[in-house]
Amino acid sequence: MRKIRVPAALALALAVLLLPAAGHAAGPSPAGRQITQARAAIEKHPGRFQAYNSLALALARRARETSDTRFYAEAHRALGKSFRLAPDNFEGRRTEAWVLLGQHEFASARDAARALQKRAPDDVLVYGFLVDANAELGRYDEAEQAAQWMLDLRPGNVPGLTRAAYLRETWGDLEGALDFMRQAHDRTPPAEIEDRAWILTQMGHLHLVAGRVDAAEKTLDQALALFPGYHYALGNLARVRAAQGRHADAVALLERRYGSAPHPENLHDLAAVLSRAGRDGEARKAYRKFEKQARRESASWDNANRELIAYYCGPGKNPREALRVARIEIARRQDVHTLDAYAWALHANGKREEARRVIEKALSVGTRDATIAAHAGVIAGRPRPS
Repeated sequence: MRKIRVPAALALALAVLLLPAAGHAAGPSPAGRQITQARAAIEKHPGRFQAYNSLALALARRARETSDTRFYAEAHRALGKSFRLAPDNFEGRRTEAWVLLGQHEFASARDAARALQKRAPDDVLVYGFLVDANAELGRYDEAEQAAQWMLDLRPGNVPGLTRAAYLRETWGDLEGALDFMRQAHDRTPPAEIEDRAWILTQMGHLHLVAGRVDAAEKTLDQALALFPGYHYALGNLARVRAAQGRHADAVALLERRYGSAPHPENLHDLAAVLSRAGRDGEARKAYRKFEKQARRESASWDNANRELIAYYCGPGKNPREALRVARIEIARRQDVHTLDAYAWALHANGKREEARRVIEKALSVGTRDATIAAHAGVIAGRPRPS
């Protein structure tokens, strides 16, 4: 199994966060405070491009806090002003690469990161963008190399640790992933409440995948205590409740998440849990609404196409449309989850040999994802677990 090594110096390294630290004031979120500070700086010195870069970075962070992608569009506008003042300035281009990742334009983000790497071959965050983009494109060997560079260049840096954790999970090494996440959590300043809540959420997810439901619940409760209403934590806690057979509680959590982050993929999860809770009428209504929302954004980069494929292969009963959407998405990205969706659509259309080749490609990475494993079993002709 492939491994990302942590240099021996990591044990002595100080915590390193590459994004601006938030203040300790109560009230707005870390990103919200940074937005306010950046706008004040722009008002005072409108001719300084750095202030627009700071605003764009804060807006991108706010997008992650809220799951509201409109903040990415605002970030692009801020960067446009930065480039008018200082064409092609490095900090602006680096933030632009992050925004492209947030908007799921992975190939463009990879190109942008490669260009930045030529300008600054020892910039740790640029390697982080290469990890993210290459992983989503299914280029896991290149993602691994970039993650190792992050940890070699600056031992103990939090972005490097979290990306290494993601790759470890993808390769099926859940304990290694948890170890990296714990290190990242220990090195994240207390003021960075959203970063800490995100890391705790990922740890809860890893515990759940490993079958440790109680540990997952405890960790996710910590995340929500730190950042109340955090949409990522709500979604993962709903999975815990479903694993506990508490479907009504899972529905309530997913309704709350969809209320604050009304994206089609979140509605798809809610519809599925409503169905498992025996609320078939509500589930059908939610699925119909999901289909309309997902189709509206299907042609955009940031979409719910994988959920749409699952819907058409399942309750939507339209395998031909599932394969059409899957072919669009597989041309854009080839991570293990997109390969799985494509294989499942091929299988639903009777293209079993092609489906087998695609699912085997996903499994060859080492993933222990339960959905991928279940699909692989059906495609191989084994009975599906009840």
